[in-house]
Amino acid sequence: MMKSLRAIGILALLAAPLVGAPAKEWSPREPLNPKNAQSLPESPLIISGAGAPHRFTVELADDDTERGTGLMHRGKMEADHGMLFDFMKPRRVSFWMRNTFIPLDMLFLKSDGEIVSIIENVQPHSEDPVGPDRPVRAVLELNAGIVDKLGIKVGDKVQHTAFENGP
Repeated sequence: MMKSLRAIGILALLAAPLVGAPAKEWSPREPLNPKNAQSLPESPLIISGAGAPHRFTVELADDDTERGTGLMHRGKMEADHGMLFDFMKPRRVSFWMRNTFIPLDMLFLKSDGEIVSIIENVQPHSEDPVGPDRPVRAVLELNAGIVDKLGIKVGDKVQHTAFENGP
């Protein structure tokens, strides 16, 4: 019994530095340069769930170059704006935040627009890949905090012309 308690105490001491440890601080690979930001055509998007529908204006990134650049080199984004990354067919995806200067909420979507995973407050400049453990058709990036503020949940539906259900 005494050895078991000692072992637990040693494990607790070893794990203690991990508890409450600050997240790794990332820095941009390049300085903020709005000239390197892309500007894509905008379209309306609606997220519907248990409450009132939420309306956004999104840019659609639907080829490898556009998806690779994403929201890099932007210092801000309007609260009701975002970027929709359409992969056309379901596949496993992961994102990093290299040279992305704003924190984001990421919503991972099935082919019909249903939200199947949400990762909130993805930190700027992080090179740690984030994504679900399942194939998705698209990813919607919104300003960090929007998911919590609006009560967006897994199972809610995204309506957009990319899913042929859009406004």
